[in-house]
Amino acid sequence: MIPSTPDLCDQFPGRIRIMTPLYRDYGKSRRFSGRVTTVRCFEDNSIIKALSKTQGQGGVVVVDGGGSLKKALLGDLIAADFVANGWSGIVIDGCVRDVDILATLPLGIRARNSIPLKTERRGQGEQDIAIEIAGIRVNSGDYLVADETGIVVSDQPLVD
Repeated sequence: MIPSTPDLCDQFPGRIRIMTPLYRDYGKSRRFSGRVTTVRCFEDNSIIKALSKTQGQGGVVVVDGGGSLKKALLGDLIAADFVANGWSGIVIDGCVRDVDILATLPLGIRARNSIPLKTERRGQGEQDIAIEIAGIRVNSGDYLVADETGIVVSDQPLVD
């Protein structure tokens, strides 16, 4: 069982970074946690698509999409690949699409909003770099816990 983010904040003061509450919940999994893999991309989900084909081992992808509200970085097909490859969730500073289908997938999905327009794939973006998202710094290798109350990140594991 994943502890609640309020309990984690009480248990580990000073060890947790808390994301500003900017994101809506789109996946079936309301609570999710895992080791972070970071992505930075803007209106191009090439790296996200490639990452969805890799073994996630319960990890969480955190995407700095520049907060764009113009094109969706995640849709139903890529999200289904994340599920099939064992990822627990994805947090996107940007948009998603196919929200009716995303809501049925056993994946934690947080994003700013939804829009029906997909991205163009130009092969641009970066993976496994330090990013700034929702008011905090997030690094690949950090640990993230998300629930109905919020999203917290630490450089050390918070759950077993």
